[in-house]
Amino acid sequence: MNYKMIFKSLGMLLICEAIAMIPSLIVSIIYSDSTTKVFSYTISILLAVGIFFAIALKPKNRTIYARDGFAIVAFGWVMISLFGALPFYFSGAIPSFIDCIFETVSGFTTTGSSILQEVESLPKAILFWRSFTHWIGGMGVLILTLALFPITGTGAYQVMIAESPGPIPGKLVPKVANTAKILYKIYISFTLLEIVLLVIAGLPLFDACIHTFGSVGTGGFSSRNASIGSYNNVLVEAIITIFTFMCGVNFSLYYQAIKRDFKAIFKDEEFRFYLGIVLVAILFITVDLYGEAFRSIGESIRYSTFQVVTIITTTGYSTADFDKWPLFSKMILFVLMFIGGCAGSTAGGMKNIRILSLIKSTKTEILRIIHPRGVYSVRIGEKTIEEKYLAQIKSFFFMYMFVFVIAVLIVSLDGFDIATTFSSVAATLSNIGPGFAIVGPMGNYSQMSVLSKLVLSLTMLIGRLEIYPMLLLTIPSFWRKVNI
Repeated sequence: MNYKMIFKSLGMLLICEAIAMIPSLIVSIIYSDSTTKVFSYTISILLAVGIFFAIALKPKNRTIYARDGFAIVAFGWVMISLFGALPFYFSGAIPSFIDCIFETVSGFTTTGSSILQEVESLPKAILFWRSFTHWIGGMGVLILTLALFPITGTGAYQVMIAESPGPIPGKLVPKVANTAKILYKIYISFTLLEIVLLVIAGLPLFDACIHTFGSVGTGGFSSRNASIGSYNNVLVEAIITIFTFMCGVNFSLYYQAIKRDFKAIFKDEEFRFYLGIVLVAILFITVDLYGEAFRSIGESIRYSTFQVVTIITTTGYSTADFDKWPLFSKMILFVLMFIGGCAGSTAGGMKNIRILSLIKSTKTEILRIIHPRGVYSVRIGEKTIEEKYLAQIKSFFFMYMFVFVIAVLIVSLDGFDIATTFSSVAATLSNIGPGFAIVGPMGNYSQMSVLSKLVLSLTMLIGRLEIYPMLLLTIPSFWRKVNI
């Protein structure tokens, strides 16, 4: 382990977090909401610690090994969550530091689960920082660091592998730093475009920014207690639906579109699978809601479309209390929580590429039983998936469900009903936000015990970093000095 390079990288990450707080500081000055000192102090702390690690440490060996990359990502996300919680705590907006950590982890991991029962009375700058954490975490805090402070050598790729969502992360261009810049250019373009469209649709500029951060980051924090439903604006719902769906797509496809290879989007089998699941889920829920929850087919389509897209993209915004919907519709939403978006997107969940690969792998195994002498391979589009990647996907699926079961058992100690217990873990592990019953769209996580809040905060991190970076820290051999 190259500890000096790990701490140096973490120092650069904290400097980036300090820079990321500047917009919130500006908002506090504009609205004069008494949090100017809060953000000034926090930024000063971040810069002091960050500069010390980034500049004072001068490692002779600047190589970042694979294990170093995982350590940087795991420790990095924990550190930004701890420091990112300081504005909530210093301002008094959230008195309990455990609750501050829960809210901050939920923000950076783009989960959107909240312990706050009322948000509209919070200072504007606190609301802004709360939602801006979605935007930072959506594309990846380490990816942002790579875009601002490129790491030389193979280190950047090791960090990208550890943080990128999906089983087979790749570079758009040879240099990882340039890949990070391309991704952020696309991300910023989506952000600015949605803000403009939401303002045109009737939202105040501040509200447009808040909900854009939650949409493109697929997070879900709102500046309204009733979330998007408080506006009752069909155009706003349509804009948010479109952008959350787009950000659930692999961003590499947009790069192909920029290069005028528009066919690449519809040739991508994962995208077609993702689109198919969305359309089928909307159809089933629309039919189930018509006559039961809503009287017109138009209303059924409107609410089912919004909720399906925001759940599968793990955004978690709501326009209706879907906890009161028929059981069939709720079960479909529960399944969508686990599926999530596409690899290389800002969405959480297990990812469509893994689900598709598991389905095809199962089909192949059945064919081998029928025709033992046949030669079969799992293909996604024009590419054959190697056995080692299939093994990794199966291992990931097992670990995902293992973490889910363990977390459910611990949270069950609170004594809540089954719907609350199961959905709270599913919603945090898949970075959704709202679940059902007590933690439903009209509820929150404030009633959870301190133990459950800590466990659910950990499941958010495990889900966002796709299990391995966090779990590797618990393995003794991971810390041995031999570099592999």
